[in-house]
Amino acid sequence: MGRVTVRRPVLRLSHQGERHRPDALAAEEPLELRIDGKAVAVTMRTPGNDVELAHGFLLTEGVIGDREDISAARYCAGTGPDGRNTYNVLEISLSPGVAPPDVGVERNFYTTSSCGVCGKAALDAVKLRTRYAPADDDCAVSVEVLTTLPDKLRAAQKVFDSTGGLHGAGLFTTDGELLVAREDVGRHNAVDKVMGWAVQSGLVPLRGCVLMVSGRASFELVQKAAMAGVPVLAAVSAPSSLAAELSDEQGMTLIGFLRGDSMNVYTGAQRVLR
Repeated sequence: MGRVTVRRPVLRLSHQGERHRPDALAAEEPLELRIDGKAVAVTMRTPGNDVELAHGFLLTEGVIGDREDISAARYCAGTGPDGRNTYNVLEISLSPGVAPPDVGVERNFYTTSSCGVCGKAALDAVKLRTRYAPADDDCAVSVEVLTTLPDKLRAAQKVFDSTGGLHGAGLFTTDGELLVAREDVGRHNAVDKVMGWAVQSGLVPLRGCVLMVSGRASFELVQKAAMAGVPVLAAVSAPSSLAAELSDEQGMTLIGFLRGDSMNVYTGAQRVLR
């Protein structure tokens, strides 16, 4: 497995002068995802939890609905300059009867760590119809619980402590219990790893759950939450206009600027107990 962090020498400049010292950087390497021998995506990610990443990606793209839809996941042979396996090519075998990805919603062959939705064929193609409608979930979460989530997620970001360069995503119950947290250089990858964990754990659809993300709430993160049946998405920063539009359309609760004891509720305010 590739390294999660990489040590690199830096020149530190401050009012105290300058000095050379090592610094830890968040690792970023390509992961090529193949489905039954066909390359469908390459994403730049932080190595680790790659099988979860693949499961989450395929769930949120509408290819699979649960863990039984995948029969096998294995790394393909591929070596780096040192002769060791790079673990950067993952082969997924779909179970009999599971249709391969629709060409109309496939990503372009390459996506960056910061952008997932821009590789789509067209905007309409990403408004995927979820198998698990969030609008049917009448769960509720209190303001008091919501205000604790950013600190709980931050406490679970172990690699962020050493690098400061990773996005975080955490799945919580409406009582504030952390179920799982994942980190990645790409915010959409962090969410895919969380969703993949849920798929492998047999927890999808994610009724009565809150997805907390460390950055902004983009359109694609709302889409991913909707595809897994997540009723509440909260972020420490701002949502985009399209994210709010999709959240409203899917009957989700979307919360932004969740900091300290305040927040903005953009959609689905009936789930927030005041």
